[in-house]
Amino acid sequence: MNTLTETPENIRLVVLDMAGTTVADGGLVERAFAAAARELGVEPGSAEHAEHLAYVRATMGESKISVFRHLFGDEDRAQRANTVFEKAYGELVDAGLIAPVPGAREAIEELAAGGRTVVLTTGFARVTQDAILTALGWHGLVPLTLCPADAGGRGRPYPDMVLEAFVRTKAAEDVRQVAVVGDTSYDVLSGVRAGAGIVAGVRTGAHGDDAFRAAGATHVLDSVAGLPTLLAGDR
Repeated sequence: MNTLTETPENIRLVVLDMAGTTVADGGLVERAFAAAARELGVEPGSAEHAEHLAYVRATMGESKISVFRHLFGDEDRAQRANTVFEKAYGELVDAGLIAPVPGAREAIEELAAGGRTVVLTTGFARVTQDAILTALGWHGLVPLTLCPADAGGRGRPYPDMVLEAFVRTKAAEDVRQVAVVGDTSYDVLSGVRAGAGIVAGVRTGAHGDDAFRAAGATHVLDSVAGLPTLLAGDR
């Protein structure tokens, strides 16, 4: 083992997912999806709706426009669905229906105080990401936030946002000094594909241990609140 780059203590850059990882949204994705599906003529209670919802659940963490491209085929329909989804989700956020995952802000602040750079990423559009940051009072909490558009348009499971964080922050010398943390197998896969030294799944969101391990997670945590302890080398 190269101890310079591969031990938890030597992680310099931490890339954290938002919804389900640092942000508890109480199933708002599914509520916003229902609005998008209705816009495309897919009514709740129908077999088609059930099939689509199962796909949405399975692909939590993926860029939302990519999900809608898969579900609705042509680009115009996908863009219509995505626009309605983002608007509906943003309205739910504005209504105060989100909160930080317990201990998330404290973990971010502890990591930063220890000299690590923290970046927040999302599969949502920038307008929705900003609405979440505003609702939580998190603008300025971290030096960089990224959405798929910031990384050339490719969200998870591609490694692009992780690598964009690596390039922009210049916080690490080696991708093995990067930790990636998320609540879905797509978060994990993006970290694995980026070559991150630590890729952790957290049990506060969409997917569970089996999905994390299958995607290549190096660790599974109950919550992002446990990340500082992990990176201190205490577990």
